[in-house]
Amino acid sequence: YSTASVVILFSSLLEVPRFCIFYYTGVYWSILEYTGVCTCVYRPQARVLDREGRQVAECPKGWQYIADMTNTEGHIAMVNCACWNPKVKDEFLTCSNDGTLRTWCAHEKKMQLQVIKSRDKHGRRIGLTTCAFSRDAKFIAGANADGDLQIWKSAGPFVRPSLQVQGAHTKGTETSCICFAHGNNNLISRGGDDTLKLWDARAFRRPVSTAVGLSNLFPMTECGFSPDEKLIVTGTSLRKGEDGGGKLVFFDRELNKTYQFTASDQSSVIRCLWHPKLNQLITGCANGKMKVFFSPKRSTRGAKLCVTKQKKRSSAIDDIPLNAPVITPHALPLFRETRPQSLKRKREKDRLDPVKSKKPQPPVGKQGAGGRVTTGSSLASYVRKMTAVSEVKDEDPREALLKYSEFTSENPYWVSPAYKSTQPKPVYQEEKDSDEEDE
Repeated sequence: YSTASVVILFSSLLEVPRFCIFYYTGVYWSILEYTGVCTCVYRPQARVLDREGRQVAECPKGWQYIADMTNTEGHIAMVNCACWNPKVKDEFLTCSNDGTLRTWCAHEKKMQLQVIKSRDKHGRRIGLTTCAFSRDAKFIAGANADGDLQIWKSAGPFVRPSLQVQGAHTKGTETSCICFAHGNNNLISRGGDDTLKLWDARAFRRPVSTAVGLSNLFPMTECGFSPDEKLIVTGTSLRKGEDGGGKLVFFDRELNKTYQFTASDQSSVIRCLWHPKLNQLITGCANGKMKVFFSPKRSTRGAKLCVTKQKKRSSAIDDIPLNAPVITPHALPLFRETRPQSLKRKREKDRLDPVKSKKPQPPVGKQGAGGRVTTGSSLASYVRKMTAVSEVKDEDPREALLKYSEFTSENPYWVSPAYKSTQPKPVYQEEKDSDEEDE
């Protein structure tokens, strides 16, 4: 994330680089003059955005079941590196774990222009870790997972590399950066084997010189030339358990160490960019910080625009605390504000409040009040007891009916008045023996 911040801030601060390619397999970026951003986040598809963050185009994804990568419309594995063509403003280059380098046009409907396949010494497909254009865009360089450096002509053919060095860096390490010098005769490579190597394209079998002991723990650690190409700069990583921090190391053209200093305390230096016009060195560190180094005499604009500004002087009004309480002892009660009390005084006052102190309700006296009753623990139990005073379950039903017999004989109402004129004397069924009932 740290180097991503470097790119966006650097682009808006310096005003010269107007377009950046930004792809994110950890963090990787490069800058060139244009008006947009190209992003790729752990995907085989790169996206082109404008400076406001709106998507302009997206590279298509290839069909992963096709064996020949030249017949696919895009990458089928994660993109590891990208860079813009220094001569054609809307053309950029990407490399991926699928073993191909592809050139794209940001404003064409069919974005893919060319496909370059990388092979190891046995002719098998192998993934690429970094790629770069030469300064005049006549050559394309790439480094694969075996540590081989391969260079093709931009005009083709792409059947095999024009120049190749097998085992340029240790096999199994990730070569993090390739940078061309003007004239295309010299280039430098930063390896994951803690080395920095200078190459001559006219004698490409062995490096011209090698610098060792430069720790590299990130697959995007950068190296580059100074604006006049008299110096070479790169960053170093901080290993676990080591003291100090990441350093910026400067070499001459023969890779003789000339100067170094700690650029980030307790962190690694990943990205470094030496701007040719401003003469300022911008670094991105693993702890998420960006640092700009400049010379008070030789650098122009850039960070000097904000460093030279003086701190704003504070006036007497700024020293007055605006949030302090205003005490007005003779104010009317309507406008009087409560003074802040001590915590002990506030607790004593809250203790007297029955709501804040959650004071329990006192027991009910002889008479109920406020919906509370004197008998029972609740209103439901009181209603149940009042409606079911008589316990019917303990009463004999025969005795309960016979106690109304005298009252019904003296005051007949239903049955007796109906049969009084026709049947004054009641006739009851005669009882029969059990033997007659069986017959």
